[in-house]
Amino acid sequence: MAEHYDIAVIGGGKAGKTLAMDMAQSGRKTILIERSMIGGSCINVACIPSKTMFRSAKLAQLMRESESFGLNAVSVNPSMENIRAHKRGIVDAMRNANLAKFQESGLTLLMGEAQFVGQKELSVKTEKRIEKLTADKIYINTGTRPMMPNIPGLNECQPLTSESIMELDSLPEHLLVYGSGYIGIEFAQMFRRFGVKVTVISRSSQILNQEDADISNEILEILKAEGIEFRLSTEIKAAKRVSPTKIDFDLRSNAGGGNQKISGSHILIAVGRVPNTERLNLNIAGIQTNERGFIKVNEKLETTIRNIWALGDVNGGPQFTHVSLDDYRIVAANMRGGNRTTRDRLIPYTVFIDPELGRVGLTEKDALKAGHDILVAKLPFAAIAGARTRGETKGMMKAIIDNRNSKILGVSVLGAEGGELMAVAQMAIKAGLPYTALRDAIFAHPTMAEGFNQLFSPEAIEEISEELETVAAR
Repeated sequence: MAEHYDIAVIGGGKAGKTLAMDMAQSGRKTILIERSMIGGSCINVACIPSKTMFRSAKLAQLMRESESFGLNAVSVNPSMENIRAHKRGIVDAMRNANLAKFQESGLTLLMGEAQFVGQKELSVKTEKRIEKLTADKIYINTGTRPMMPNIPGLNECQPLTSESIMELDSLPEHLLVYGSGYIGIEFAQMFRRFGVKVTVISRSSQILNQEDADISNEILEILKAEGIEFRLSTEIKAAKRVSPTKIDFDLRSNAGGGNQKISGSHILIAVGRVPNTERLNLNIAGIQTNERGFIKVNEKLETTIRNIWALGDVNGGPQFTHVSLDDYRIVAANMRGGNRTTRDRLIPYTVFIDPELGRVGLTEKDALKAGHDILVAKLPFAAIAGARTRGETKGMMKAIIDNRNSKILGVSVLGAEGGELMAVAQMAIKAGLPYTALRDAIFAHPTMAEGFNQLFSPEAIEEISEELETVAAR
């Protein structure tokens, strides 16, 4: 006989595990079903391990630059085995901490793969048996996985993903990265700093194409200066394994360059992610998905079936852990009588390259497209005293201002601690403050935050406003 629960959560990512613990602690009979990863993808194969490894890459770079800081130069010999061991140690500690919290909360943790066998009935295949259960409320938080394009010969080349590349036991000789979004760019810089030859191949003519062109171009030049090669507006048409250490690729340039060839030792595929929904039997429950397989939800994250919700990446929203956490907040608040929705969420994000890119709100191109009358302010990072003292002067700050009410519409910070600095502007936007509040604020000297005094100065805004008129006229 199927056991009945008040709450069933499928998938233990940020939203799912937080909700399951919350519900269990509130006295509801709760089960959390997780296929393989205690704590979800973020701490196992995504944010935490990748940023841990990127820290190793940054330290390697700082060691190479030590002479410029008046220190004796030291040799840098990255060991993938040691880097991987350090990463695994961080992941294991966080996984164990999550497991301890699960046990303390009183939830039932079931390791296995869940499928719908009815609208409120689930079948879970574990290592030893198949269990049946029912629940009053079901929350789907099964996340996404790396997309693998259909390229002839690719499978035989053992392509790497954002997950498997962190388990290499030795460094590649020449890493090809297919894709120039934030995942591809982060790993490209990481492995370049480990001493690997890196070439980025992208179908887009612009890396990080969701950003304004000036921000993307600045990042492109920074990465090129580190020795990363780029083939933009280029597609991989076919792949062939030539030897254990060599893969040949046929390329096609979409910018008039015709057919090309390139060889490498490894290929990282970073062209997007797909939802983990195809094995859930959603049709049995009547749950609808969109054309890409993401679960359809309304602004309260409810699916097309009453008392079933979809949280996190699987619902097709922004694929960030902090968004998944806010999804939990929405459903938890509403369960307690609230009326929270996803409307008008101000969602920040950071690209963890060096220097970091932190952005929140509208870009210049999005603001113009939306019909805003805007001012644009720009400041080179080299103008900030704190950046100069740290020797981290690469990058720029950029802000979009509503010309009618002086409120900040969006900010991009490409520079050291860009993600942390962006949060300052985020709070100003949330509070509805005019840009002059940051312009006139007293920030400690010499800190990076002082850049906001300069960014929002009349000189910075007026200088760019003239350029804006030309852009708008086009």
